[in-house]
Amino acid sequence: MTYDPRQPAYRLHTLVAALDAAADEMLRAAHGTSYARFLTLVTVQALGTPTQAELAAAHEVSAPAASRMVRTLSEAGLLTAARTLVNYSDAGSLSIQRIMATGGVVVTRGNERARGDNAVYDFNRRIITMAGNVRLNRGSDTLNGGRLVIDLRSGVSSVDGSASGSSSVSGADGTTTTNSGGRVTGTFSVPDN
Repeated sequence: MTYDPRQPAYRLHTLVAALDAAADEMLRAAHGTSYARFLTLVTVQALGTPTQAELAAAHEVSAPAASRMVRTLSEAGLLTAARTLVNYSDAGSLSIQRIMATGGVVVTRGNERARGDNAVYDFNRRIITMAGNVRLNRGSDTLNGGRLVIDLRSGVSSVDGSASGSSSVSGADGTTTTNSGGRVTGTFSVPDN
């Protein structure tokens, strides 16, 4: 097959490729995510909780390609949860505003792993707020509380006891820590000097 740059189909293909590349560059600069990841998140939001086959069909790719994208999103530290809702605006171009997740939310970033009942990722402020049975692990250190705020710009994470209700976390050794009354608990490893 010969491609002729004078043909409309070739020119349209070139234009779409340039638009995709520009969208990818903008999303990476503003939100640290690729255009392909963004499209996957929008598709998941639109379909609810699609199967791998439904996601592959929506993107017109193979099931293994869809599986790789889902794995990439998980490894990138994006939210995993029983239910995820993506809010985006269409002010001239689609842009993610926030991701809300419920039901066993896990956020992983570097050596940090945070768990909680619910989470909201504000893309514009680059802040993840988790609430309910929150547990933050950083290396061997652990903090438990009612609410966790992770500022992705500064790298600062803070835990407080302000989520409503009580916070209960089961440790690796089988013990259960219950935080009532807005308390924060933790265990820390102090290095030998």
